[in-house]
Amino acid sequence: MPAVAVPAFALAWWLACYLIGRDPRRWVLRWPAAALGSYAIGVAAWTLAPGGMAAEVLLCLPALGFAGAVVALLPLTPRERRPVDRGALVLGLLFLVMVIALPGLGRLVALSPLIGGLTLLWRLRSQVTPRMLPAALTLMAVLYAAGLALLLSPADVGGGAALIGAIGVDLLVVGYLMAVAHATEAGERLRPDLRRSLAAGITALLLTGVPAAATLMIVSGHDVVAALQFGIVAVAAALAGLGGQVRRLLDRVALYDDAPLRSDRDSLFLNADALLRRREPRRLSTIGEPEFLRLTRRALNDFGDLDRLARSPLTDLPMVERRLAGREDQPRARARELRAVLRENVSALRPPGQFDTSDDWRYYNVLQFCCVLGLNPYVRRPRSDGMSREARQAVDWFRRYVPRDVNRQWQREAAMIVAEALWTEVGGRHRVAPAPRTPTDEITTRQS
Repeated sequence: MPAVAVPAFALAWWLACYLIGRDPRRWVLRWPAAALGSYAIGVAAWTLAPGGMAAEVLLCLPALGFAGAVVALLPLTPRERRPVDRGALVLGLLFLVMVIALPGLGRLVALSPLIGGLTLLWRLRSQVTPRMLPAALTLMAVLYAAGLALLLSPADVGGGAALIGAIGVDLLVVGYLMAVAHATEAGERLRPDLRRSLAAGITALLLTGVPAAATLMIVSGHDVVAALQFGIVAVAAALAGLGGQVRRLLDRVALYDDAPLRSDRDSLFLNADALLRRREPRRLSTIGEPEFLRLTRRALNDFGDLDRLARSPLTDLPMVERRLAGREDQPRARARELRAVLRENVSALRPPGQFDTSDDWRYYNVLQFCCVLGLNPYVRRPRSDGMSREARQAVDWFRRYVPRDVNRQWQREAAMIVAEALWTEVGGRHRVAPAPRTPTDEITTRQS
């Protein structure tokens, strides 16, 4: 068992940490990371107590994380996304209780949300990228379900270690597929960054996993020693998966009294990470209007995050190139110029005259205050320190008259206008069609 358990634990824990470190705020990466983490802990629990209840429950939980990842992939509008996410969370908690309460094969009920999520994904498969993702995820779900059913079966099928290893391979593939989906949606490269992190993960496995497996084989029956071995492997795998975050944390600790040096090192490391994840420049001229619109909307949403902007393909826009003429060409420098280009396009939406909340101002207001300034009007206690009079008025207006879903719809429509201006500059020949207005938009406009 240790010969299978330790590599499975190390690789699953490494990939979970890598997915979280790649973009901690994206649920499409959080859910598979949770599934891999649960599997890794389940492997450790099965090694300590084969066939125990805790191990069985932990090995069933990845099904719920897998289902959450599938739901996060669904191409839904903001208005559709909110109830689906809430329903998925409630159902996940309900099925978690059922998995704990039911015995043996009854724990396969954890597969129900996954089946529902995959059904929805197949219905919307024409809007999912990459196109082969639904088929690949379905295949992995079938293999995972078969392995889990054999593992939980009361019949003595033998090969428990082999089944756990096979389940681990399925989940590793799922984690990789979700990383591909995120990279495609974000317009980033995956392979160079993943290869570098995988090399670190394999190194950690060789340095700590081999001695840990040998120790588990020699000193069998000592749960404390076994738990310590898995803990050591988990720390090494986490360091490999969270390399950039760990490096910045060490700088904060070791260079706490030298802020300028810490800032310079942070900029250099962020530039280095961005180089691994940026697309080739030639790709921008070959993408179509839908992807260009999506990238513009993503850049506006990430306006305050220079690290994310540095990885956007929009940093290769012609206007960014002109602004960088004769200056140092670095990813963060391109991100700053992209931010300036976006700010100019948002400012161009401002109607003449004093600040207002009329229908003509809604696109400017939603981008300027919610994206450029990064204000969130819907927090329970919004802070007004340092805010201008216009910003305070805008926040109050959003809170009183603009529902959250309408705000998101306006952001999508405003992003289309900005994308049209940028697309024309790139050399696009067709107009980016705006989204139709909804009845809620009309009601809100009349209220304002």
